[in-house]
Amino acid sequence: MRFAVALLVSLLVSSSLIAQEKNSQPPRPKVRAITAFVRLDRERYQVEIAEAVQFLKIAKTTFESRDQTVQTLRIATQPFPEYTKGLSRQQALEFFKTLDALAQQEHVVIAIGPAYLSGTAGEAQADLLAEILQNCKALFGTVYVTNDSGVNWPAVRAAARVVKTLADSTPNSEGNFHFAALAGVPPNAPFFPAAYLTGAGHQFSVGLESASTVRAAFEDAPDPATAERRLTDLLFLQASDVESLARRVDAERGWSYLGLDLSPAPSKDDSIGAAIESLSKQPFGSSGTLTAVATITSALKEIGLRRTGYSGVMLPVLEDSILAERWNSGSVSLDALLSYSAVCGTGLDTIPLPGDIPVDTLVRIIGDVASLSVKWNKPLSARLLPVAGKHPGDRTEFTDPALLNATIQPLNAH
Repeated sequence: MRFAVALLVSLLVSSSLIAQEKNSQPPRPKVRAITAFVRLDRERYQVEIAEAVQFLKIAKTTFESRDQTVQTLRIATQPFPEYTKGLSRQQALEFFKTLDALAQQEHVVIAIGPAYLSGTAGEAQADLLAEILQNCKALFGTVYVTNDSGVNWPAVRAAARVVKTLADSTPNSEGNFHFAALAGVPPNAPFFPAAYLTGAGHQFSVGLESASTVRAAFEDAPDPATAERRLTDLLFLQASDVESLARRVDAERGWSYLGLDLSPAPSKDDSIGAAIESLSKQPFGSSGTLTAVATITSALKEIGLRRTGYSGVMLPVLEDSILAERWNSGSVSLDALLSYSAVCGTGLDTIPLPGDIPVDTLVRIIGDVASLSVKWNKPLSARLLPVAGKHPGDRTEFTDPALLNATIQPLNAH
């Protein structure tokens, strides 16, 4: 009897310890996006979208069967000028209106690829893209502002015009949330708006929301070297689980798996700013921030999985509660974010700007991002959010659930 009681107590203690160990495990990163790449044929695009949607739903079910949270399903195409060739402006707008309705019906979002990736009609393509995004809710687009020769300055100006047009013509100026200028960004990235295809299609990639993983690895780390080692080990284990599921989907469904974008994308409730501050022990934007961001980037480079996209540090000001708070307080500026991009970030993302910002100023900002990309041969992008009618000191009034609201800061006087 005494032995039985002792055995029962031992089992209860062991169960308690196991439960505590499980509870102490860092949270598993969410799958921010499964993105299917489709080479769209205008004559049969509805069938192609339906096939992609069916694949994405099956992939989501596979991931969720192993307790992975999948947040969004996405489709990306080749550059849109390739499949609108021969259409009049009005016909193209009608085509994308129908495509947008289809995307909303299927509960997916679609990136229609960049203008200016090749060819000579880039400015007309960019102007058409602005009109498309003005009138659609589930479509995303880009202008590619670099080429083999370096910075494509006509494309930079065209991108700036798109930003200005969307700021002035969409409710609450939210149209620019669906647009970015791309510099050196490769195809097959799962994150939007940057995703696009140059290959045959019938492929997919995966993006993670893993800011909480970074924070768990950095918690109480005595120095950056230890923090980097912890993050490399932890994210490798977590991302390996995701990759094994992606490879399973590849084998079972015949869609080719292209890789993981290891960028630790944040959200309102999962802050990369908080993770960075847990290492720097200072508010984001203070000395030590750049070192913390560089530590993340170094860790990502050490993870030996199939990678795609940016695989860098995303700092979207209006998608991260801590970043938005530091922006409001003036602790971080556009120039500071640009400096982080120069060494380890992914560009300027969801930056609130005054509505009366001139096109020439937008050209300079986008041009700086493009110049950094060319100089360091790295993928960068700029998603800028001027708000019509708003001035420095005013607060944005965005309604998109993915966006936080923040105070617009003055631009540098020079």
